[in-house]
Amino acid sequence: MIIAFNHVTKVYEKNWKALNDVHFIINSGEFIFLTGPSGAGKTTILKLIYMDERPDTGEVLISFNKDLTYRSGNTPLSKIQLLRRKLGIVFQDFKLLPDRNIFENVAFALRVAGMPNLKLKKRVYEVLASTGIAHKALDFPHQLSGGEQQRVSIARALANEPFIILADEPTGNLDNNTAWEIIRIFQDINASGTTICMATHNKELIDTLPYRHLTLKQGGLVNRDII
Repeated sequence: MIIAFNHVTKVYEKNWKALNDVHFIINSGEFIFLTGPSGAGKTTILKLIYMDERPDTGEVLISFNKDLTYRSGNTPLSKIQLLRRKLGIVFQDFKLLPDRNIFENVAFALRVAGMPNLKLKKRVYEVLASTGIAHKALDFPHQLSGGEQQRVSIARALANEPFIILADEPTGNLDNNTAWEIIRIFQDINASGTTICMATHNKELIDTLPYRHLTLKQGGLVNRDII
């Protein structure tokens, strides 16, 4: 599996260049930090990977093998939906469904995909257990702490056994100790072979952990030595 940005530029309203000639590669099994100040382009990169946005110039390529490659410019919506089933996405604000319990929050995408009930139940409890939150399966999101809600959102991202986890500031709303607990979960996921691409401005994480980072400033990459 490989993610490649080939000279990508993304322009929003009022000629604001969210990304300007960005070029990099992420290889299978890597743990990558996307770093930089707010507004630097981190979230735009994640949106381009799951093809919620498309570049104005350049190309985003996601290749699982020679027969399964997605290109930003010519991949139809039906295939983008298949791509997203191979991705897991974790947000800063959790995005859990408030009217469903924790089990149903994780099960939702599996039901949409048509997974049989017995297999679905087994898979939901597997991923809840892997993130240390299975004992809260029948609770609702408002009954959980922020750290617990983030564990649920990670479990939900894992449910479809994704090749890639995209995380957008997943520790941004958490205290320091809880943030490190969440990072250790991501490390365990990465150790199993899943690629992690995490946007963060947490300098302690970036400086402490030995992972490659892509640093953005005003839409451009500023650490081109690691591309």
